[in-house]
Amino acid sequence: MALGTQGWQATLNWRQTDKAEVHLSGPFGIGALVLKQTPQGLSLNGAPPSDAVLSSVQEKLGFDLPIENLHYWLLGVPNPGSTFDLSRNDQDRAKVLSQAGWSIAYDRYMPVAGDLLPARLVMTTGDVRVRIVIDHWDWSK
Repeated sequence: MALGTQGWQATLNWRQTDKAEVHLSGPFGIGALVLKQTPQGLSLNGAPPSDAVLSSVQEKLGFDLPIENLHYWLLGVPNPGSTFDLSRNDQDRAKVLSQAGWSIAYDRYMPVAGDLLPARLVMTTGDVRVRIVIDHWDWSK
């Protein structure tokens, strides 16, 4: 991830069921945080849900986190709740998706449970560039 001339690397573990749970940590687990999104709202590190959580996380990251769209984009699809532009690759998968002021370029897919899911994508908005490499998809419950 890079913001202007700043750059850093993080590990992201995302679990999606009827709620979302995101574990984010820097190198060697430094700066770890846990975000949980439930119907009651967004919470950070086990605290009760609060409207201030998203702005606090965005302040730490240095950019606006597209939390409402991210789980769609990681799957290689647009959020159906807002407008988008999409170009497709030869396998009829997303190549470049533009939505909510972000451009998401998908440059590698991997086979998962008889389908193809993203393995590498680059999200950009303004001077923010976020590169995500997915090394494992798990569809077990």
